[in-house]
Amino acid sequence: MAPLISLALALHNHQPVGNFGWVFAEVFEQAYRPMVEALERHPHVRVSLHYTGALLEWLAAERPGFLERLRDLVARGQVEILGGGLYEPVLISLPERDRLAQLTRMADLLESTFGRRPDGAWLAERVWEPSLPTSLADAGYRWTILDDAHFRAAAVPEEALWGPYTTDDQGRRLTVFGTEQGLRYRIPFRPVGEVISYLRDHATDTGDRLGTMGDDGEKFGAWPSTWDHCWGGGRWVDEFFATLEANADWLTTVTPSAWLAEHRPIGRAYLPAGSYAEMGEWAMPPEEGRAFATALHAAQAGGRAEARWLRGTSWRNFAARYREVNDLHKQMLRVSDLVAAMPPRHARELATDHLHRGQSNDCYWHGLFGGLYISHMRLATHEHLIAAEDLAEGALDRLTDARLADLDLDGADEVRLATPGQVVTIDPDEGGGIGAWDLRAARHALTAVVRRRPEAYHATLVAQEARAGRANGSSGSEVGVASIHEVVRAKESGLARNLVYDWHERRSGLVRFLPADVLSTDASAPGSPGSPGSPDPAADRSLELGDFVDGRFEVLEVAPGLTALARTGIVEDAAGRRAVRVEKAVRLDGTRLAPTLALDLVVSNRSSLPLRSLLVTEWVVTLAGAGGNPAAWWDVDGRRTAHDVAGTARGAEVLRQGNDDVGITLSTRPEPSADAWWAPVETISNSEAGFERVYQGSALRLGWPLDLAPGASWRGRVKFSVESAIDRAAPETAARAPSP
Repeated sequence: MAPLISLALALHNHQPVGNFGWVFAEVFEQAYRPMVEALERHPHVRVSLHYTGALLEWLAAERPGFLERLRDLVARGQVEILGGGLYEPVLISLPERDRLAQLTRMADLLESTFGRRPDGAWLAERVWEPSLPTSLADAGYRWTILDDAHFRAAAVPEEALWGPYTTDDQGRRLTVFGTEQGLRYRIPFRPVGEVISYLRDHATDTGDRLGTMGDDGEKFGAWPSTWDHCWGGGRWVDEFFATLEANADWLTTVTPSAWLAEHRPIGRAYLPAGSYAEMGEWAMPPEEGRAFATALHAAQAGGRAEARWLRGTSWRNFAARYREVNDLHKQMLRVSDLVAAMPPRHARELATDHLHRGQSNDCYWHGLFGGLYISHMRLATHEHLIAAEDLAEGALDRLTDARLADLDLDGADEVRLATPGQVVTIDPDEGGGIGAWDLRAARHALTAVVRRRPEAYHATLVAQEARAGRANGSSGSEVGVASIHEVVRAKESGLARNLVYDWHERRSGLVRFLPADVLSTDASAPGSPGSPGSPDPAADRSLELGDFVDGRFEVLEVAPGLTALARTGIVEDAAGRRAVRVEKAVRLDGTRLAPTLALDLVVSNRSSLPLRSLLVTEWVVTLAGAGGNPAAWWDVDGRRTAHDVAGTARGAEVLRQGNDDVGITLSTRPEPSADAWWAPVETISNSEAGFERVYQGSALRLGWPLDLAPGASWRGRVKFSVESAIDRAAPETAARAPSP
């Protein structure tokens, strides 16, 4: 008898909550639809397919016929549908109640859609911790698929990864399949004959081996260069499926559940916390990540045994790397507690749905793909958390709040101020700056602007542009290789020149002391902040004369709609050091549709030297203005410009900005009038499409010349008034209200 082997193919199809509809449609045509059509052409090939909740909802609304075809494949046993968390959360990041709710809601949806409750769960980004068997088993799941890296970390050798293992936690048992590295790297990137030969080499006379390949469905057509390879001239998938059918006498395609019906797990394994290999690298600080990658690749190239044990850090460290991720995660946890405390009425179901959508994993980390830096998806995540919090606090009669609490769990208290129209958090230890400013009616996170910081792949961009420049001094470059993890592309030339890093967190209401001559009257003059090619004061620490940007402020008062803070610090220039006291008061007022925020400032020169400088308050706002979006704008003296365009104004008394689609107009009134300059905050991030500039928001700086004698003080105010066109909660709650 010829040697036998079985193959389990599992494809994970995911579109994040908040992604653009045209992206759903494009990837559907490139990858999702062609794969189902190929399965219809090859009825003897069995696979497992996973579609996340947001994608299933889009398919039901936009491509219902596709779901009918899927039902037929499921009914005849050719396709097994996998479950998981409904909106693709990283389960370990959630409270246990939300883990179970996400897993159960997905199982309910799949049962109602396909007539069968799922046995297997896809694990978002394959992020695993040893407590997960309890969550998965309690939600009714029997198995999941992990990465080969998990098994290497548990000292399971590669040659023993041809079958599932059993694991357990707190008396709950779970079966874990390992996606075999050789298969994952070959499918679909290597010739079909090579994949078949690889499987033949691992076949046995007893036929007791199972090769599992679980990976993204998007790599079959939606990743760069893969559509032509998989479906166009290459027709790789059809060739592969036809070859599988032709070799069915020794090579059987099977689903994991069907395999478990006939076989027991081949062993027991207890897997430590981890994910796939690249994720552990991405969660490291840039220098550590580069050093780890260098060591790993050298060990792999040299065939050294230690390559098996080299792995990066835990997924949880993204919250340590990125302040924005940690703030988002801790907000999600607080909102989860609020929703859990709601009375069991229709508003609780609505708030729970928003909460679960706000747990979609993509904006809680960053790696090769955009993740955290994709501003429209991050705003969608914030939108759902703001909606859930608003509904919960309304039901619990907590819309007004003023308190000191450790909101970000860093061991130091922050200030939270809330009114029916807005929620503002201030971090006294970080310059007394506003870290979050959420508008309830519009459900918009106004200050959700990401800091520009170094990423490990920036070195790749710099090196790539240097090579391209030496070669021909040309425009951009596009160098494609087989695996997406090695693709080097740039959407425009000269991106490396735009790499700018902020030396402080992007908070609003920060107080800065800059040289008195830092502003030029000519906006196009060299050195004018906001002009092309000029230095950015937010990134240039050498311009800062004071220690108030990220210094600790003392909290003097917290009351409804008010917090007062103060810091006695230093302002230093060539003339000497001065003790300076800055007092800040943040005041909230207004209505739900028209909230206001005012920052009152008092600057006192407590030294024996005169103080001459430019006093600046810095504000960052995101209004979804990428790509010259005509809906997002600045309006100064009746002249509108795009929100992602820089500008200046001398002696400004009022500045307006807004987004007509979001339904927000924000008016800024400095008192006394101030010189103003603004510029887009753009990060350089990598994605499956290549390196690109990404608009994160706009930075507004308001400046007043200071000339304070010893003992003298200056007083000023900045008042923001918001006009919200609609209350997004009103139609939603009306539609979900119970019938009389």
